[in-house]
Amino acid sequence: MEIQNAERASSTVPRRQLGRFLRQQREANGRTIKETAEHLDCSVQKLWRIEKGAVPVRGPEVKALCDFYGTDPEIAEALVGLARETRARGWWQSYDDLVMPDSFVLHVALEEAAGRIRVFEPQLVPGLLQAPAYMEGVIRGGGPHLDDDAVKAAMRSRQERQGLLSRHFPPPPRLEVILSEAVLLVSATTPGAMQQQLWHLLKANEEGKAIIRVLPLSAGLHRACGTGKFAILEFPAPATRDRGSPEPPTVYSDSLTGALYLDKPQEIEAYERVWTDLDTRSLPVAGSNALISEVMRERHDLAGTVRPFASEPGPRLT
Repeated sequence: MEIQNAERASSTVPRRQLGRFLRQQREANGRTIKETAEHLDCSVQKLWRIEKGAVPVRGPEVKALCDFYGTDPEIAEALVGLARETRARGWWQSYDDLVMPDSFVLHVALEEAAGRIRVFEPQLVPGLLQAPAYMEGVIRGGGPHLDDDAVKAAMRSRQERQGLLSRHFPPPPRLEVILSEAVLLVSATTPGAMQQQLWHLLKANEEGKAIIRVLPLSAGLHRACGTGKFAILEFPAPATRDRGSPEPPTVYSDSLTGALYLDKPQEIEAYERVWTDLDTRSLPVAGSNALISEVMRERHDLAGTVRPFASEPGPRLT
């Protein structure tokens, strides 16, 4: 099991490295994505996904690209070898597009390979930290067209994704989350769902699975007002020197119709400035726990009862 985890966590990094190297070869040869796609008789979208590391690539495809770019034979041979490492399958590939959209697949794969993940969420508890009843509410609210079977599958995939935080090998990434106070105040349709979710956040902080902090409403306007939610993923150094330099950090930001993966130095620097502003304005962990507990007490006063986390019911799906 540990070997499988190691394979699935490492396969994405070679894929991204390969895509970056192929893009560099294309640009050095003065070729556009469009003319390369036409030469190879493939879609522009496919070539874009290869260069972004969103899909594994076969050796013959890499060889054809290198031939078109006039790549040095020794470099081409190394890239074909790297392509073999991109074929490892991840657990997420067993889910269809309805449950795991293409635009999100790369993000899940990058999470598996990351050494540090920083997340800002102004509206929802991020998927890695969602408790069952809250998770069901989020999935149903975001996909009213989904039937019960699809909702169950979406929940299974999200819960499997959460295993990232408790795996033994490789070590889980350091997860740092800043939540807007508004996230704590929203009401969930399932009775008790928010109480369960707030306990879940406190438990994650207590167990060290994440560092969860709250950005209070009193913090006022901040730099992330113009960005919305985002995640910054950083990757560990290669295990061996022949793998080259570490994979560059990536900023992930999604919307209803797609996702952005940003890795240019100036893009990373811009989001680092946003994160620094959020970090400065957010409560420390102790203060965040106190605020979460206060919101729980207020919900308890309104509801007239509160149940501890361990006895909270799971999702109502059967």
